[in-house]
Amino acid sequence: MGRGRQKAKHTKVARELKYFSPDTNYGALEKELGTPGGSHSGEWPEYEDPHADEYDDDTDEDETESDDSVPEHRTA
Repeated sequence: MGRGRQKAKHTKVARELKYFSPDTNYGALEKELGTPGGSHSGEWPEYEDPHADEYDDDTDEDETESDDSVPEHRTA
């Protein structure tokens, strides 16, 4: 026995951690992340896929397979 008291303490600690909201120092967070405050324009740089030339955009793998490879479902 004795599990009830241990579980109650654990539940209390877990609840305190869940609902604890410390004062956040956003200035220190900006310095740590290395981003200047407020200078982000909101636009993302153009993404280039390094593997784009390896694959053909016109064909889909599902379309290239023949219908014979899929077994039919027959009812008796």
